[in-house]
Amino acid sequence: MEQLVGILDGKVAIVTGGGRGLGRAHCLALAEAGATVVVNDLGSGLHGEQTGESPAEDVAQEIVKLGGTAVANHASVTDWAATEAMVADTVAEFGRLDVVVNNAGIVRDRMLFSMSEAEFDAVIAVHLKGTFALTRHACAYWRAAAKRGEPVAGRVINTTSGTGLFGNAGQANYGAAKAGIAGLTVITAIEMRRYGVTANAISPIAATRMTENLAVAGTGGDAHGFDPRDPANASGAVVYLASDAAGWLTGQVLRIDGATVNRLQGWTVVGSHPSASGQAITAEELAEALPQLYGAAPTGRPAVR
Repeated sequence: MEQLVGILDGKVAIVTGGGRGLGRAHCLALAEAGATVVVNDLGSGLHGEQTGESPAEDVAQEIVKLGGTAVANHASVTDWAATEAMVADTVAEFGRLDVVVNNAGIVRDRMLFSMSEAEFDAVIAVHLKGTFALTRHACAYWRAAAKRGEPVAGRVINTTSGTGLFGNAGQANYGAAKAGIAGLTVITAIEMRRYGVTANAISPIAATRMTENLAVAGTGGDAHGFDPRDPANASGAVVYLASDAAGWLTGQVLRIDGATVNRLQGWTVVGSHPSASGQAITAEELAEALPQLYGAAPTGRPAVR
């Protein structure tokens, strides 16, 4: 197998939410692979509250002590101007930007009939708008470089989740944001392919602050010391997707489950029923056709997933 040590030598990466959990693991792995890392983390709590902490500084210092290059950035990904400045400042300091890892997030879980507007807006702002904002400014930078005739190998690596892909009760805001991120990934890939930029997403199954109250909680490791819910399990995929070796892969979602990587495929047609008349299908015809398509008996009640 190709030796991956130094696979990111000379690359510059921004990682949002890089101070803890998945983000911290990604920062350390990227740095170990040779990348210069901008560790972005506002230092807020799980629900977005201010804590006065500076985990971005801690991770940046950890990387520097290990012999790497890293700086901390404390901007909020919900701030349009701040994300634009993050890209500009990175290029000004290091001469380039190659990789964006969108990982920042918060949760404000509640059943949708009890969820407030503020709880919905806050989660959408951090996850979906935050992913879009930094991606947009990075893509503008790469597009301009490509227009100047400069070689571009930009990498966007987004973070979606099982909730966004498969659903989960009590997380309408989080799931909607993560589903939106998966869609945004595909569109970014389509639009930026011509400029030498790839966009992919990972869906990590990991024990983090966001999963403390969910069934995904960590196991503590097996007999060999391997913890299938260690956030670092997903970082190998991030390093690979950030590399030149992954230039062929774009618009994809990889689900990382312990020691396994799973290729996911989005909405596909799995059954069809053309109208008997060849004209617009009627409600009456659907009443008969849809139960057949779904292999379900019409009961008048929502089917259990």
